[in-house]
Amino acid sequence: MLGLLLLDKAEGITSFGAVARIRKLTGQKRVGHTGTLDPMATGVLPILIGRATVLSQYLIDADKSYSATVKLGITTDSCDITGNVLSTKNVQCSDAEIENILSLFVGKQMQTPPMYSAIKQNGVRMYELARRGETVEIPAREIEVFSLSKTTSLNQQNEFDIDCKVSKGTYIRSLCRDIGEKLGCGAVLTSLRRTSAAGFDIEKCVKLDNLTAENIKDYILPCDLVVDYMPKIQVSEKQAVRFCNGGQLSLDRIKCENFDSKTYRVYFGEKFLGLGFADIQENFLKIECLVDR
Repeated sequence: MLGLLLLDKAEGITSFGAVARIRKLTGQKRVGHTGTLDPMATGVLPILIGRATVLSQYLIDADKSYSATVKLGITTDSCDITGNVLSTKNVQCSDAEIENILSLFVGKQMQTPPMYSAIKQNGVRMYELARRGETVEIPAREIEVFSLSKTTSLNQQNEFDIDCKVSKGTYIRSLCRDIGEKLGCGAVLTSLRRTSAAGFDIEKCVKLDNLTAENIKDYILPCDLVVDYMPKIQVSEKQAVRFCNGGQLSLDRIKCENFDSKTYRVYFGEKFLGLGFADIQENFLKIECLVDR
């Protein structure tokens, strides 16, 4: 079994837990998710099955969209409502002030991930250090917020909803924390739903509870959808055998109008073989990853 499964992850289960369930339903050992969602978060979780897992890097690096709820007047050690409360403050800001602050976060910026995160420090997950009561300096990294808008007014619980589209590595919990700091009252994330990842929308996803060992095959999509934005080339049967055995292919012998120095999807007929990088200088198509072997 090989392919892509678009899962609508439910609240209360970890991404690893969701993968374990899919592993059991498919009977496949090689199953992996692409982009962790916290247990409290829901939404799009692309899962690759079988040799399709070699394509995971192309999904992890993709842009993502979220809907979230921000609560003002509180800070926690996890930057979300599940954490230990660090401070509380009165909230004295208007919807107009919130919208002005949100506009400051659109674009490239440096963001410090939350202490409770899956980032590794000397081989140990940050959340494991946090649970031990250890604190370490977390380096900021560049992220980009492509769009950020408020979708509801501030309510009596000091909450409002946002929609955002962000680059890889962006923590929405950190974004909420930083918005609260700018407003001067603190803020935490209270709900999060990933609405799209790598162009796959939530409407295309299936809930875990709806999957069985009998019907899961009906929801597994061709894995080349992950990289369908890449150009496609066809190879002959002999070239396909050579490519799948780890051999480079001469660009002169591949039918393509103009090769550029970039990655191509490689097919023999309808069969997706994997990805190859066109090295113009050496005049070879070099294997980037193999899906069919």
